[in-house]
Amino acid sequence: MARIDSGNDLATAILQPGWKTNADGYGLITISAQFKTDQAGDFAPCVRGTEFPVTAYDYCTSHKNSVSWDHLGMANLSVDYVGIDPNVNSGEYTNPQLTVANVVVSENITSHENFLEAQANYTGVIAGLEYTPSPVGPLVDIKDPDDYIEKVTTPGAIILVNKKNSCLGANGSCFEDETKGGRFVGFIDKDFPEFYGKTSYLSPTTAISGHVYVLESTMVGAFMSKLGESSGDQTWGDTLPKIVPDYLDVPSYMGTFGPVFLLSQVNVEDFGTIYKVNFEIRYSKQGWSDKVYKFNGVT
Repeated sequence: MARIDSGNDLATAILQPGWKTNADGYGLITISAQFKTDQAGDFAPCVRGTEFPVTAYDYCTSHKNSVSWDHLGMANLSVDYVGIDPNVNSGEYTNPQLTVANVVVSENITSHENFLEAQANYTGVIAGLEYTPSPVGPLVDIKDPDDYIEKVTTPGAIILVNKKNSCLGANGSCFEDETKGGRFVGFIDKDFPEFYGKTSYLSPTTAISGHVYVLESTMVGAFMSKLGESSGDQTWGDTLPKIVPDYLDVPSYMGTFGPVFLLSQVNVEDFGTIYKVNFEIRYSKQGWSDKVYKFNGVT
């Protein structure tokens, strides 16, 4: 049986009752809506970035869609919209959604904060700064020819020896030089089984990962520009949103070597007219050396 059409053409897509909004609790608003139009009508809501046709939510724009065609000659448009609540950070970005992971990882023993100088809350020092020549360790090279040792082999015959005893520090630690330490050889004294042969230790590590939705591409650029940079505050010198949570409660934002936060990863997805920035921050109690990593935050 042939279909009989009557009435005016539905040339403009009409929003249908029952559309739904969802708030994620951090400032992101999503809308699921249905439209109807003639199969040869207007598909404007499907154009990515189109504003939602209700004034209270016109900050949300279309992100993705699907279309179904019925036997009555109608096109049914299902459109998803996304936007940032203008009451959250003036609609410029959402509040960051964060995960904090704390693990221990293997690190070289020489990187331990208590390796050379005694720190608080430890029992003694690991290697220390005082070294004594000892035959227990291996012979090491004498670097300055003026310091070569004269040794008589046969009457009237003298040779120059360019080797000397290495030096021991605390806990059987072994170094090249008596005054400056030089190269760390290892823990070589069996009288200290707690350290003998050890080369590494388990260091607590904190990683902060999360994401934030931002409205402007310039904020995306700000994140990218701070990749690999350390910070002594929660916003990288007011360049980024507050992406370090207060509840982390670090003792100080500045460690022995520099700022304690490092922006270690930035990934970006775009959703029509907004962007999702995924990031990771590394926390170091000792700090990230400002001789190695750029530092733009405040102290």
